[in-house]
Amino acid sequence: MKRVVWILWIWLFPLMARAAGGEDVVLENAALRLVIGADGVARSLVHKATGEECLATKVPTPICAITQYRPYDNENFLIYPAKPRIFPANRVERRGDRLYVEFEDTYDIAVIRLDIRDDYIGFSLERVDYRIEAYGVKRQTEIDEFALLQLAVRPREHFGEWLNVIWDDRTAVNLLGTHPGTRIDAYPGEDATTLYAGLDARVGLFGPGAALVVSSREELLPAIGQVERDYDLPRGAESRQDPNCRCSYYSLRGVTPQNIDAHIEYARRGGFRTMVVYYVDFARSCGHYGWREEYPNGMEDLRYITDRIRAAGMIPGLHFHYSKVGVNDPYINGGHPDTRMNAVCELVLAEPAGAADTLLVVEGNTQGLRREEGRRLLHLGDELISYTDFTTRPPYLLTGCRRGMHNSQPAAHAAGSRARLLDVDDWPLFVRIDQNTGIQREIAERLGRIYAEAGFRFVYFDGAEDVPMPYWYNVSRSQSVVYDALQPAPLFAEGALKSHFGWHILSRGNAFDIFPPEYIRPAMKRYTLRGAARNAEDFTAVDFGWVNYLAPGDATIGMQPDMYEYIYSKALAWDAPVSLVGNLEELRRHPRTEDNLRVMERWERAKLEDAFTPEEKEMLKDPDREFFLFEDPKGRFELCACRQLTPDNESGVRAFLFRRGAKSCILYWHTSGEATLRLPLSGSRPTLTDDRGARISFRRNGDHYLLPAAGRAILEMDLSEAEAERLFLEAIKPLNQPIEPAQ
Repeated sequence: MKRVVWILWIWLFPLMARAAGGEDVVLENAALRLVIGADGVARSLVHKATGEECLATKVPTPICAITQYRPYDNENFLIYPAKPRIFPANRVERRGDRLYVEFEDTYDIAVIRLDIRDDYIGFSLERVDYRIEAYGVKRQTEIDEFALLQLAVRPREHFGEWLNVIWDDRTAVNLLGTHPGTRIDAYPGEDATTLYAGLDARVGLFGPGAALVVSSREELLPAIGQVERDYDLPRGAESRQDPNCRCSYYSLRGVTPQNIDAHIEYARRGGFRTMVVYYVDFARSCGHYGWREEYPNGMEDLRYITDRIRAAGMIPGLHFHYSKVGVNDPYINGGHPDTRMNAVCELVLAEPAGAADTLLVVEGNTQGLRREEGRRLLHLGDELISYTDFTTRPPYLLTGCRRGMHNSQPAAHAAGSRARLLDVDDWPLFVRIDQNTGIQREIAERLGRIYAEAGFRFVYFDGAEDVPMPYWYNVSRSQSVVYDALQPAPLFAEGALKSHFGWHILSRGNAFDIFPPEYIRPAMKRYTLRGAARNAEDFTAVDFGWVNYLAPGDATIGMQPDMYEYIYSKALAWDAPVSLVGNLEELRRHPRTEDNLRVMERWERAKLEDAFTPEEKEMLKDPDREFFLFEDPKGRFELCACRQLTPDNESGVRAFLFRRGAKSCILYWHTSGEATLRLPLSGSRPTLTDDRGARISFRRNGDHYLLPAAGRAILEMDLSEAEAERLFLEAIKPLNQPIEPAQ
C-alpha cells in the first residue's frame, strides 16, 4: 500500500507544490555537491571527481516528507479519507548545520542536523517544531513515518538493493543508515530509482540517521568504512577486505573432544582454513545454552576443541540461534514460562476454565490462530496449553486442549484472563522472543561469554528471519544486540537473512540449505548462482554452501568429485567461500573421500592464490559450463572445460570428456566401489593417469584393454571425441544402474 501511495504522490507532487521563494540550499563536501531548492525539491547531485549529474532532474522529488496513517489535523481529517497520506516538503532553509523543513498541509517544522564530512554528509532528525494557527482546532499532531532524505537518482549499470547503492565503473551513489532504526529503501521507476532513508515512530524518530556517499567505485568501501568508524557501526567494509573473509569453512557435526582431531585431519586435507562449531553439539538448548552430557567439563571441553582448531592453523567460528529459545529450555520448560516470548495474537477467556477442561470458550480474533502441528501453543497465566482445533464463528471454542504443556502446571483460570498465542517457530522446536524486552540482551550476554571464553573469531547468525515485525528493523536489531556482545568483534559474519543495517554485520552472504547430490546443478543455478550475482551488486560474496558430505547409498549416488568441481569452480569465479557439512561417518564411509577432498583443496588454494585472471573467472561463471582443475607434479594448474557423459541418476562409473591437445580424454571413476572396464582399443594406444599425472598400470587382453575403475583416472586416446564417447559408454553400460533419488 505504501508503494502505491508513494507512486501516486511522486507524480502528483509537481502539481501540488507551491512556489516557496527564497534561495537554494547547497550542501557540499570534497566529493559531492547537493542542491536543494527553497521549495524542498532536490535540484542537483554532482559527483565532483567526474562532474557527473547523479539525479534524474526531470523527476522532481522533495527531500523530505511526513506520513500519517490517517490525517490527524482537525481540519485535514475532515477533508481527506482515512488512509495513509504523505505530506511532502514544500520549503527548506539552511541555518548553519541545520535544515529547517516545512510541509504541504501540515504545521510541522522539521529540524534536521547536518554532519558534513569529506567522505559523506550525515542527516538526522533533531526535533520537530510546530506552528499553531490562530483559528481552527489545532494541536501538535502525530508523525507515523518521516522521510529523512529521498533522492531520485539516475539509473546506472548496477543497483545493490541490500546496501542501497547505485553504481557503475565511474560513480557510486549510496544512501545508507547510520543506525539500526533507520529505514532504508529504494523505489525503482522508469526514469529514476528513488533512494529513501526514513524513520518510523514505532522504532524512533529521533536518533537514527542516514549518510549520503557519492564516490568512485574504488572509493566507496573506504568511504563507508569512514562512516562506520565515525558512527561506531560494525566494520562491514573492513571485514570484507580481510583476507580470511574469502576462506571456506568446515562445519563440524557431532564434534566432541574425543573426535575433534579426526575432523581436523579431514578439514586439513580439504584445504579448509576455518572451522565452525554448531552450538547444538555442546548446548542442550537455545536460550540458556546449558552443557550437553558429551561435554562433562563444560567450557573446558569446548575450549579444548577450539584450542585444537587453532593449533592446526585454522580459525574457529561459532554457529548459533539467538532470536528464539528452545521448547526444552528453562525459558519455556522451567515450570514458569517466561512472559517475554513473542505472541502473534491474544484472546480473552469468555468463561471460566477448570484445570482439567479440554474445551476453552474465548473471544477475540480467532483468525490469527495457527493450525500447524506444534505451533498451537497458548500461554495462559502460568500455564502452557495446546489445542487441536478452533471455531471461526461465535461461540469461539478451542477444542482438544492439552493442559500443562512443557512442564507447566494445569490450573483454573477466571473469565477475562488473557491467553497469548505464542510465536512458535516454523521449526517448532523453538519459540520466538519479544524483541521489545530485555531477553535478547540476556541471550546475547550468554553467547558473548561462550564466544570470548572459547576464543571464537567469527559467527553465523542462524534463524535471522525468526523475529517479529517490523522485519526491516528487528532482523538487524537482534543481530546488533548479539554482535555488540561479541568481543573481540568478529573478523566476519554470515547470517540467514539480510536487512539494510545488517550489511555492516554480515560481511559474507548467507548459506543455502543442503541440496541433494542429484539436484546440485539445477539447485545451484536456481538459487546460489543467482544469489552470487545479486550479492556482488552489494560488494558481498555469497556462501556456496551449505554443501553436504553424503556417501553413496540405495537412493543416492552421494556427493561425487564433479559436484565439488562445479561448486568450487563457481565459488572461485565469484571469489566466494564454500561451507562443507563435515559428518565423520559419511566421510569415512564414502569410497571417494580422498578424491573429493583433493578437489576441494585444489580449488580453494587456487582461489586464495589468485591463480586465474579476471577473464578466466568470467568464463568460470557460466552456469552451463563444466570445468575440472588438474595439477601436475610441479604444482602447475591446468583448467579443463569438459562435458558430462553419464547422468546424475546413475550409479556405477561416472565419466566426463575433454580434449588435451590432439587427444580425447575421459576423466572417470567409480561412484561407490571398484570394477574393471573392457575397452576395444586395437587402433589406439591409450594412456592412463590419475588426476595428478601419475601413471596407472593396466593390462591388455587381445583386442581389449582392461582398465581399473576406482578413484579418479584420466584415459587419453588417439580417437575423435565421438568415437571415444561411444566406446567408453558401451564399456560401462553393464556396470551402471539407474537410481531413484530421494526427494
